Amino acid sequence: MALTAAPKPPRWQRARYSKYAPLQRQSDVFGMAAQFLLYLSWDKLMGHNSAQQRNRRAQWLVRRLLDLGPAFIKIGQALSTRADLLPLEYVQALGELQDRVPGFSADEAIALIETELGNSIHALYRDFDRYPLASASLGQVHKARLHTGEDVVVKVQRPGLEKLINLDFEVLHGLVRWCNRWLSGVRKYNLESIYQEFFELLYQEIDYINEGKNADRFSQNFIGHSRIIVPKIHWRYTTKKILTMEYLPGIKIDDRQTLEACGINTAEIIQLGICCYLKQLLQDGFFQSDPHPGNMAVTHDGSLIFYDFGTMAEVKPVAKDQMIKTFFAVLKKDTDEVVNTLTYMGLIEPVADMRPVRRLVAFILEKFTEKPIDLKTFEQMGSEIYLMFEQQPFRLPAQMTFILKSLTTLDGIARSLDPEYNLLAATEPFVKSLTVSQRPRQIVGELARQARDFIKYRLQQPSATETLIQRLEARIEQGDLQVRVHSVESDRTLKRIHLAIKSLIYASLTGFSLLSGTVLILGTHSAWASAAFTFSAIWFVILLRSLISLAIRENLDKRL
Repeated sequence: MALTAAPKPPRWQRARYSKYAPLQRQSDVFGMAAQFLLYLSWDKLMGHNSAQQRNRRAQWLVRRLLDLGPAFIKIGQALSTRADLLPLEYVQALGELQDRVPGFSADEAIALIETELGNSIHALYRDFDRYPLASASLGQVHKARLHTGEDVVVKVQRPGLEKLINLDFEVLHGLVRWCNRWLSGVRKYNLESIYQEFFELLYQEIDYINEGKNADRFSQNFIGHSRIIVPKIHWRYTTKKILTMEYLPGIKIDDRQTLEACGINTAEIIQLGICCYLKQLLQDGFFQSDPHPGNMAVTHDGSLIFYDFGTMAEVKPVAKDQMIKTFFAVLKKDTDEVVNTLTYMGLIEPVADMRPVRRLVAFILEKFTEKPIDLKTFEQMGSEIYLMFEQQPFRLPAQMTFILKSLTTLDGIARSLDPEYNLLAATEPFVKSLTVSQRPRQIVGELARQARDFIKYRLQQPSATETLIQRLEARIEQGDLQVRVHSVESDRTLKRIHLAIKSLIYASLTGFSLLSGTVLILGTHSAWASAAFTFSAIWFVILLRSLISLAIRENLDKRL
């Protein structure tokens, strides 16, 4: 009888990596990225763009992300919901990261439970299922039953997880510092703040006591909302590395086929999920920043279950007021208000000529607020997008990173349930709940004012003819009807020529320094030869950066 070998655990979880050195970790991360880019370049060069080839590359990427560990698995989880950005093969492969991350042995889990809770597994639980229900990047869950007869799930943290995160904290901090020092173009994105906030949330997520408190707070925020369900935390069986909570099974939220087979209206689920998040962001200021499909489920009566409360984030009152204004400005298609609030929040950096930004925002509000986003439609705005990015008016403050991540992930889930879903229709119950509330004192003042203004706007909407005239006036004011005296295409070409000439100069200096060093070393002038070789290396690095900039610009020009 042949024996099947047990699958090897990920590299970061093997015993010999308990002393993982920063340099070795850095080598693994950058080696994977370089190899993946090389594969993609080779496929493009050779014309290998079949579905089978893309699937091979996607499966390779999943294996490498699993090898690199929790932080990189989480990146893959976020990307798996973006069917509008990635090829289908990548979306399907990365979807495996949601609930098929390799687990660790039951013996390790039980040992950690007994150590943390200070008693034997049989004294703690009447029954304990050794086979995990699911494995995630930071831990795994086992079904169990308390001696009181209640069914629960026990969340157990991965052994050695905190050490690895400390190492990633060190390695990625070095990368951020390198980018800030040598890549001037990324400084405006404030990578240091984003990095600090990311790891702050990550450290909170591996503290299960903090997660339990978040779950209790989230539950309090949704008292009276019968269709939002939160598992009860059993604090007697909870520590920093062990979390015991109520067992609430459900249908995975993006499993459209099963939902429809059970007679559940997917449009209502989309509506419920979006309104729930609007309440979290605009009313509570306390939201789940990682709403991937593994963290939410649907009951057979159409209620929404939330499972994971490790990655909760808070919105500052000032930012929350601005988000409220932005939300209702989007509903009213008020371009000026959207631009003003985004500028106030720091998402748009004011520049001398804001017309390209305003035109792009107006275009997005007109085209996509009542129907799904079609990225090909942006080709109509190619010149405006190019001018906008030339001015570089956009930046991403650290706090907004997690808000946008939540919204884009939720949008990806909604599209998986209904590719034609209507954002405005999905938000209607939330707006109505504000206007008919019997307890206005509990509503944020700004939220109530904006809701009333929106109702007035809908009642006082101008006729189609008036709307057409207003748009014509706006286009004249914004300069859309002016004659351009310069060619955007010519500007692009001139910039590429300028970069190419600079690259040629750097290549000449590199070759001249290298040739000088060779001549000097043959003449036994070793000290001068070393200096020449050093200059050659410096010019080569500058040449490499110039060639990369040229390649990026050419790629951007082709897309636009």
